[in-house]
Amino acid sequence: MFIRNAWYIAAWADELGQKPLARRICDEPVVLFRDQAGRAAALVDRCCHRSAPLSKGELVPAGIQCGYHGLVFDGSGRCVAVPGQAHISDSVRVRSYPLVEKNQFVWIWMGDAAAADASRIVDFPYHDDKARWPNKHDCYPIRANYMLMVDNLMDLTHLGYLHAKTVGGNPAAHVNAEMQTTRTATGIKFTRWMRDSVPPPSYVKAAGFKGRVDRWQEFEWVAPSSVLQWTGAADVGTGAYEGKREGGFQFRLFHGLTPETETSCFYFWSCANGYRQNEPEATEQLYREIAPTFVEDKDMVEAQQARLDELGEQGLVNIVSDANRVVMRRFIERLLADEKGALAAE
Repeated sequence: MFIRNAWYIAAWADELGQKPLARRICDEPVVLFRDQAGRAAALVDRCCHRSAPLSKGELVPAGIQCGYHGLVFDGSGRCVAVPGQAHISDSVRVRSYPLVEKNQFVWIWMGDAAAADASRIVDFPYHDDKARWPNKHDCYPIRANYMLMVDNLMDLTHLGYLHAKTVGGNPAAHVNAEMQTTRTATGIKFTRWMRDSVPPPSYVKAAGFKGRVDRWQEFEWVAPSSVLQWTGAADVGTGAYEGKREGGFQFRLFHGLTPETETSCFYFWSCANGYRQNEPEATEQLYREIAPTFVEDKDMVEAQQARLDELGEQGLVNIVSDANRVVMRRFIERLLADEKGALAAE
């Protein structure tokens, strides 16, 4: 089941160009496009005439034109042109979805349009501050349930094993990290410190560390599927633990998981360079170092999904590092129950 009364990332803003973009979100076919004024729009990917996918049509000045019989729909879903027909009934329309463009993302609301509150969209201003936080982004299709990727992001004890050659480092440093967790109104936050630790290979490449470091990782999960990350390191004993983190090695990541089906999702992610901002190559290098780790995550959760499809969840156990995952899953269960209860009441 999906939480529908929530904002999900439908696309990166720069994905919407000269052609319609087809996406399946919460197992519904959606077509995304920009109108002549550059406004982003999202409609059900189905013409109301003969059910042809609108994504197989083309963009015209008035909106999106069905590629089968030429009906044209504007961004609200209203049919504004029918070839050979002067009068068009107001009932000739397709469903439109609330859409908000913010921080280089295009956010979509799949549930009750009357409940779509744009103030609930996550703030991530770093995408818009290219001078202080030059950044690069990507999107990976993943053949796994979106919450498996959220689980993966919020349990960092896997870093020392799955990502040992890149951002991971010593497994023991992650398992024994100082951990502080806080529950919020919209999810959960945690901070991990690995003081006086050996920097992982990616950190050495990026910042040229010569010795041990104090390393931090701050994560915030905002339900249902956004994870904000601030990560960095500084030479050991130089004050990072006490709050003096400027001037060291640091970067910010955004992770957004959008459910496609029950067993597939889109992984929207970005990395923002906060240490050598005037060097474009530093941002490119950061991206090149981080991207392979997310491919490792992708491969693992897809394999995990395959086993769950085959064997189910019976017999699985929790360990101490699952504490945050358990809190998140219970949070999601409450949201699903609330939404189901509201629908039943209606």
